Amino acid sequence: MAERSWSFSNVFRNVFGGGEPISDETWDDLETALLSADFGPDITDSILDQLRADVERHRVTEVKELRRMLRELIEERLAAFDPTLKLSDRPAVILVVGVNGVGKTTTIGKFSNYLRSFDKRVLVGAADTFRAAAVEQLATWAERSGADIVRPQQQGQDPASVAFQAVERAKNENYDVAIIDTAGRLQTKGGLMDELTKVRRVIEKQSPIAEVLLVLDATTGQNGLAQAEAFIEHAGVTGLVLTKLDGSAKGGFVLAVQQKTGLPIKLVGQGEGIGDLTGFTPHVFAQQLVG
Repeated sequence: MAERSWSFSNVFRNVFGGGEPISDETWDDLETALLSADFGPDITDSILDQLRADVERHRVTEVKELRRMLRELIEERLAAFDPTLKLSDRPAVILVVGVNGVGKTTTIGKFSNYLRSFDKRVLVGAADTFRAAAVEQLATWAERSGADIVRPQQQGQDPASVAFQAVERAKNENYDVAIIDTAGRLQTKGGLMDELTKVRRVIEKQSPIAEVLLVLDATTGQNGLAQAEAFIEHAGVTGLVLTKLDGSAKGGFVLAVQQKTGLPIKLVGQGEGIGDLTGFTPHVFAQQLVG
């Protein structure tokens, strides 16, 4: 599959626009660019410290060389995490979690389409039973992507029972992947994390869970990460999906979120189309981000 051309606003244009030598102003502009790209103050300081040391050690004087060094440094840090999706089980059961509003349901549709492009048979389970709209939305995306769907048999059905039925069907009918949607919040007194634990427990009676993917909205940056911390702490998250990266200058959040959570980014979304979700490649991302 062809790599996507990212459309980040070029926050580094002022830093690397010409062929002038590195100056104090260069470092000031680079710090501003890193912060505005949502790398966060800690990672910005760490990057600047490492770049200053490398520039001094290698006696680098040109801005264009500094740009190359920044790109390679970001790529190296991104590549410290393995973005490979674990899909060897049959079926590979994938739970998708995240707060409501991050694009979780549409992400499942796009993810299904991505998997279908590799000739995978995909079944989705509509276990976000607390929102009737979520079930209908997921059904629409499943149809568009060529995936099959297991719906609740009645409104408000126990999410764990829907997940059970989906995995059971995926096993019996030899699907390659079963993707289970989950609630982002509950309209009951029960705790959301307790509900997710129950879903996991019921699924694992039949099949191991290959991945628990947390969907984050890149436009919310560090705030979105704070909202999702409960999922990271309690839901057994194995990887991240970043949505809404299109046209965003906040590409630094990609590195920041990996380093803060210790979790790899496995999928990235740009745009609203069904084909606008792809696997994550550190080399390509660093090249598009820095130029």
